[in-house]
Amino acid sequence: MSTTTLTSPTLRRSISNTLKGSAGNLVEWYDVYVYSVFATYFESQFFAADEKNSTIYVWAIFAVTFLMRPVGSWFFGRFADRHGRRRALATSVSVMAACSAIIAIAPTAETIGGGAVVILVFARLVQGFATGGEYGTSATYMSETAISGRRGFLSSFQYVTLVGGHVLAQLTLMVMLFTLTPEQMTSWGWRVAFGIGGVGAVVVFWVRRTMDETLTSSDLAAVRSGQAKQAGSMRELLVHQWRPLLLCFLVTAGGTVAFYTYSVTGPNIVKQAFSNGDVIAGTFINLIALTILMLLQPLGGWLSDIVGRKSLLVFFGIGGLLYTWFLLTMLPQQQDPMFAFLILVGGFIILTGYTSINAVVKAELFPTHIRALGVGLGYALANSVFGGTAPMLHAAAGESGHLNTFVFYVMAIIAVSLFVYIFFLKNKGANWLDNEEEMNAKVSGAQPASLDAQHVGAVGAATAAGAKDPAPTPTH
Repeated sequence: MSTTTLTSPTLRRSISNTLKGSAGNLVEWYDVYVYSVFATYFESQFFAADEKNSTIYVWAIFAVTFLMRPVGSWFFGRFADRHGRRRALATSVSVMAACSAIIAIAPTAETIGGGAVVILVFARLVQGFATGGEYGTSATYMSETAISGRRGFLSSFQYVTLVGGHVLAQLTLMVMLFTLTPEQMTSWGWRVAFGIGGVGAVVVFWVRRTMDETLTSSDLAAVRSGQAKQAGSMRELLVHQWRPLLLCFLVTAGGTVAFYTYSVTGPNIVKQAFSNGDVIAGTFINLIALTILMLLQPLGGWLSDIVGRKSLLVFFGIGGLLYTWFLLTMLPQQQDPMFAFLILVGGFIILTGYTSINAVVKAELFPTHIRALGVGLGYALANSVFGGTAPMLHAAAGESGHLNTFVFYVMAIIAVSLFVYIFFLKNKGANWLDNEEEMNAKVSGAQPASLDAQHVGAVGAATAAGAKDPAPTPTH
């Protein structure tokens, strides 16, 4: 346990960097979620009025953008590992700002026909590219800048602001519902929402430029001199770090499908359930429930610093298996706002077991020279396959009358991750964030490493130690 006091300069600096990183994360994820929150209002602006499948197409665009996340994670992850986390984060938020501005001023289908959809898809694809870089670099930065002993708590603010972006989008919708008519919302109100994200991202760009860099000057100098060729190298990741990369993917799979099912599909179900009655009631339910999810994140991170990361992940896995069917089958039937609210919050409590600690769990798997790329790519691949497709698959399953198929699909993915949590993760032991010198010192031989949440990063240190093959996992 850290002995750092609450008044120490180290802790104050850690908190300052956490807050600056969080501010950028908040705005960037607002830009992501404003699409899903306002989708029902702008879909008629990009598709013909007689298009029966417009809802599915809108969510297909939402899903397709996730295909760019692995590309973004590779580009920004490599950039962050070679040129610094701060520069990568400032660049990613700038790209998001530009794309939000494009959507805010995009012409409608009535004006330019099918070209409107092309512009929307282009902007969303580039946003997916930026978001792919944001997650891995942000998770890496906030885990690195957090002090040992409080790393779970401080790094949890990545998801405080990630969920906070969704809350901010819902709050924007709530304000507009009170101030604009339905016709105004459909005509131009949604454009204001995207414009807010663009302006906010410009402000955050300057905030991020004042953050401390977590890569040392010697790390950056080694890259400039050509001595650190393995930094941010895809070959290094795939040849020497493939085991932690695989583990990162499997840890993420169940969490990301649950996250988008519970926190994106769930609120949309509530919105639809109350669409014929009190629309404001549905929006208010979502706003308060998501605010609770946001506030739960530090609690989960704090608990993980005490009981370990594995305990919370297992709680999420078991809870997700037991609760997914209930949420997806009971929520659409609710006419009572309180019951709908309680169902959502129950899912969010379970989800916190994953969301509050997933950043630090993944960051602990990789050594510094490959961390941003490894965390980002492992997350982005799983997120693209299982996370971004969840709302679209749910919409398609609902249209075809095969909702149970989607329910079992979500449960199956969670079950795979739960298996990994139980059998391949450990609570205690050295890890690459807290004990990099120790981990490097213990690298020897050529025995394959086991997939271990705290030790698996050792498989990638073979290169750092001059070995040609993966090194064995350190024992304690």
